[in-house]
Amino acid sequence: MKIDLIRASLKDTKEIWEMQVKSFKNFLDKYQDFETNPANESISNVEMRLKQNFTFFYFIFVDNKKVGAIRVVDYKERGRNKRISPIFVLPEYRNKGIAQSAIKICEEIHGNTNWELSTILQEKGNCYLYEKLGYHPIGKTQVINDRLTLIFYEK
Repeated sequence: MKIDLIRASLKDTKEIWEMQVKSFKNFLDKYQDFETNPANESISNVEMRLKQNFTFFYFIFVDNKKVGAIRVVDYKERGRNKRISPIFVLPEYRNKGIAQSAIKICEEIHGNTNWELSTILQEKGNCYLYEKLGYHPIGKTQVINDRLTLIFYEK
């Protein structure tokens, strides 16, 4: 399985948004986090992020097929953390190590230190993935609703 990241551009807004909605819909249905879930985000928000000079959006390709995307926020300032937000893989391609590989490639591109991210505390698979990659909880959480809590990680 060959995994590549290809930088997205403004012309990819609709495709990223559609993939994001499809990828996060099950979490939206499960947790009802309408204010924070990427499946409920407007296409204009995705467009705004793609226009930011500190945002690097990459399509995730497996064997030349688009299966997801990852956004890296990198201000290119020494000592300032880079952030992954969001990363998503289409449901039919999950649990194959794709997200793990994509994160490793981003760390190669943007540097191996000073990273942060957050994920759903109740999603043990997500937490396991990030911890396996060397991210550690920083002791900060944010309750979104009675079903969902975010947990924050750094590396």
